[in-house]
Amino acid sequence: MRRIWAIAVNTVKQALRMKIAVAFIVSLLVLLPVMGLVTSGDGTPKGRVQTFVSYSMSLTSLLLCLLTIIVAVYSVTTDLEQCQIYTVITKPVYRFQVLIGKFLGVFLLGFVLLVIFSSMIYFITVYTPRFIDVTGEQLDDLNNEFYTARASLKPAPVDVSKEVTQSFNELVRNNKISTEELGDESARRQILEELTKSRELATRSVGPGRQLIWEFNNVNVKSQDPEGRIFVRYKYEVSVAPPNNRIAGSWTVGDYRQVKYGLPVETPLWRESRWDVIRAFHEIEVPVEVVADDGYLAVGFGNLPQYNETTVIFPEKDGIEVLYKADNFTANYIRATILILLRLIFLASLGVFTATFLSFPTAVLFCLVIFATGAISGFIFESFSTLSGRTDIVYTFTVKPLVRLLPQFDKVNPTRFLVPARLLSWNLLAKVAAVMVAIKASIMFLLGVLIFNRKEIAKIIV
Repeated sequence: MRRIWAIAVNTVKQALRMKIAVAFIVSLLVLLPVMGLVTSGDGTPKGRVQTFVSYSMSLTSLLLCLLTIIVAVYSVTTDLEQCQIYTVITKPVYRFQVLIGKFLGVFLLGFVLLVIFSSMIYFITVYTPRFIDVTGEQLDDLNNEFYTARASLKPAPVDVSKEVTQSFNELVRNNKISTEELGDESARRQILEELTKSRELATRSVGPGRQLIWEFNNVNVKSQDPEGRIFVRYKYEVSVAPPNNRIAGSWTVGDYRQVKYGLPVETPLWRESRWDVIRAFHEIEVPVEVVADDGYLAVGFGNLPQYNETTVIFPEKDGIEVLYKADNFTANYIRATILILLRLIFLASLGVFTATFLSFPTAVLFCLVIFATGAISGFIFESFSTLSGRTDIVYTFTVKPLVRLLPQFDKVNPTRFLVPARLLSWNLLAKVAAVMVAIKASIMFLLGVLIFNRKEIAKIIV
């Protein structure tokens, strides 16, 4: 262990002598406080801290990732190209210990820098409201919608298979489907898919004078925050845009079973009528008392016919959800920082691995391609998902498996949780650690050890 530690310390010293490392460190030391002073967001205190956290965390993650790649590759390739490795392997040090020491040094450098800069971001974020003019209402918005960690509950998808089957059979009885289409499996599948989409859309649409109700279970917020609030987050789409781009709706939140089954009223019902802009997110703040003791909650929306002449549609993915406090901002921020650390561990393993068989420029370029691909993996999947026919088959059996092997950094971006105050659970963090570090990074590092052990360091010339 002493030998590995000596190599790790030497790797840190070697990194700190690099001008690019010093440039990255100084840049973050200067830019983070400046960003805390100049960012304004949408002009509100909440928008200001959200913008600062988004930009500062993204910049810190980007620069530390680039630094990790460069240092990991440089520390190995330089020793090989400048023959400094001879002074190490001629001593009683195994080759795998050399790579472990290099990796440990890169990890320690990234860990220390991440702790320093994430601490700066945290204190700037937490203490910003103390140095700006914040009203009591704005402070409540910050505490309820940013300085917290909210869990999300979405309504369960409605099973429309029975209605789809009935509609399909009715079309067959009315001769609306030809014999050729019935015999063609592809045409039959397409008709069923269209009917399914139509029925699912109907479950998310409400015409003038109609009401739509969503039911949620396991809203376990009373035990964690008995005096707190819950939030109904929603977004409207419409069949025909109204002149003022606003919809008048009547909301009812509470235990709908009391009304539906005529039970005694034990849980209060909360009601509110409001105008909201279409195609924009809105949140309704509701007291936690409306949640039943067993965690049941119903949300109802009524399309007011005296104001609206159009059908209101709630999008499938983000049309409506219930948010409630599940943890505090500090714990959520720590988990978000650990996400960045896991990313650095993966890139350190990747850098050491590629440096065992590639030159410095080639290895850095290879690592940057992997890093960039992982940052836009979602976009790649969405782009290829629109393919059809033979191209789709080629993608399914070639590109898709390769992309699956790469890290999906964009799906576990820390700002996706911190900015909207969404809970980053320990379960998700453990899953990312298991996949990204325990499996992918470990396999790459072991391959690097195998290649390095078989690598011909020097030739004996007689």
